[in-house]
Amino acid sequence: MSAEQTTTPVAEALGAAVEALGGHERAGQVRMAEAVASALGDQEHLVVQAGTGTGKSLAYLVPALLHDQRVVVATATLALQHQLVERDLPRLVEAIGARPGVDGRFAVLKGRSNYACLHRIREGVPDDQGTLVDVPLGPMASKVLELRTWAEKQAEDGGSGERDAAPRHTDREWRQVSVGHRDCLGAAKCPFGEECFVEVAREKAHGSHVIVTNHSMLAIDAIEGIPMIPEYDAVVVDEAHELVARVTQAATAELSAPEVERAARRSQRHVDGTEADDLADAGDTLRAALGEARPGRLDEIPEAIADALALVRDAARAAMSAYPKSSDGDAPDAGLQQARGTVQEVFTIAERMAASSEADVLWLAEGTERIPPRLCIAPLQVWAQMREKLLTEKTVVFTSATLKLGGDFGPVAGSLGLKADERTEPGSPQPRTGDRLPWVGIDVGSPFDYARQAILYVARHLPPPGRDGLGEACLAEIVDLVDAADGRALGLFSSRRAAEAAAEVVRARLPHLTTLAQGDAQLPELAAQFLADPHTVLFGTLSLWQGLDVPGDTCQLVMIDRIPFPRPDDPLMSARQRAADRAGGNGFMQVAATHAALLLAQGAGRLIRTTTDRGVVAILDPRLATARYGAFLKASLPPMWATTDPAVARQALARLAAGVSS
Repeated sequence: MSAEQTTTPVAEALGAAVEALGGHERAGQVRMAEAVASALGDQEHLVVQAGTGTGKSLAYLVPALLHDQRVVVATATLALQHQLVERDLPRLVEAIGARPGVDGRFAVLKGRSNYACLHRIREGVPDDQGTLVDVPLGPMASKVLELRTWAEKQAEDGGSGERDAAPRHTDREWRQVSVGHRDCLGAAKCPFGEECFVEVAREKAHGSHVIVTNHSMLAIDAIEGIPMIPEYDAVVVDEAHELVARVTQAATAELSAPEVERAARRSQRHVDGTEADDLADAGDTLRAALGEARPGRLDEIPEAIADALALVRDAARAAMSAYPKSSDGDAPDAGLQQARGTVQEVFTIAERMAASSEADVLWLAEGTERIPPRLCIAPLQVWAQMREKLLTEKTVVFTSATLKLGGDFGPVAGSLGLKADERTEPGSPQPRTGDRLPWVGIDVGSPFDYARQAILYVARHLPPPGRDGLGEACLAEIVDLVDAADGRALGLFSSRRAAEAAAEVVRARLPHLTTLAQGDAQLPELAAQFLADPHTVLFGTLSLWQGLDVPGDTCQLVMIDRIPFPRPDDPLMSARQRAADRAGGNGFMQVAATHAALLLAQGAGRLIRTTTDRGVVAILDPRLATARYGAFLKASLPPMWATTDPAVARQALARLAAGVSS
């Protein structure tokens, strides 16, 4: 380290941590740590892009441990949350916890449904009428008993009761031993409140300096104003490219006729009058109205649906009022509270939908054989709420490997509530004044030499993708590339149908390779197979884009079938695009192209995971080279050496395959 860098406490602590952990100094990591420390100290927002391999978790955890007030770290994925709590923080505290100024107390906070519920385990699960039953009948019974035994052992041994630590199970099985916020009695009323895993976790969080949580919990606490996290001074948002989607998801609600009817059935046992029957009738009316409507965005609510929503809202309100009032001395009735909570949720959603606010987007999702038609509602945008509720109250550090789109922080920063004219230069802190929220944006680079390690191949000679799936020319291109790479390929497709079609053709034409498609097995099992054998091809859809980490020779080819624009009939994205146009902007670039750029960058990022990785990112969509927006999209990708010559791409892959084989 230079003398200048070692003069600051954060640089010294980071250096000590890296040395103790057996690592080596990374210039980008040092720069990021200094920037995070400055942001926390100056109460100035920071947007920092840190490429894969930077070591960004240490770069924000070290200054967080040194900060004089509590810091929250929010992640998008459970995988990163697990890494921070189980690996990074324990090792970091062991390495530098004794240094002056370091507060090594940390905790994790998850949503209530991520913990086992002792009341549900010991008192039973509500059936469809709200009656508590001991063990559900059917094939789930043995697994539920196993989960109950595990939870009791956790309580006895002082365990966390977290779902991640439980025996293997399905979502449906876990719901038999857990509750959401609506069904929880609350610690004061629950006979097992003192043992409650959630309350124990919260108590630990209250005594901690760093709290690790997820984007959804942060959104509920900061934006919706529901206290979920102990008071804190600053927040680090990792995987920040996901934040807008996660905040939107947390504020999205659905309503279907079966949900209304379920609330009515549960009310039958607790309401003496006709209010439960009236709610059931309202559910029937909603079913009829949704059955006659065309799926899609509802810019104007059809009269039949509007009338049905008003009927559901009013019937739910009346049913809630008809529930018996409990007195302080009454023993808690879990069935009653959970039934009333179900009605409350129906009322809240129906009221929001019936209001037809311009701040919301309402659409009808088409039903399937297993899922009935349902109304969905989501906020048109979330940047204003984040600006007002989060950015004005706390210091926020946003970080990710992909925050600069088109070579600029502007698109992502704007979606998070930061304005372009409020950006300041590093080292020139400005106080928050009135509505002004100054922020700094820095790119600390990557330790990877993308121009030497990776080739960006754009298949300019292919026809533009159409609506009918992959054409023969595209399929032939996929076969040629996979053949040249001798496997070692990850295919990222815009639809399940396209992934399956490509897999079928590759299996037929290259039978000596192992070709896996998403859906053949669970994702962890597919990933394990892919890692184990280099002569393997894995094809999948969007969920593979960010969740797969395959460093080394296993993956030397990443193929992306088309630019991942949102579907034209996506109700929320199309509404946001139209709103941007009406505000005088370019809706396509601000919404569709930005969305595509983010996914392309994440997909391309699957290739180079270490300094020794080599390979080709193949974009099988000529529009990246021919369309006007192509330059914006390419500027969002890592700076790879680019070509449109298929022979160059195949030769590079063949050389890599020969080198690995020899």
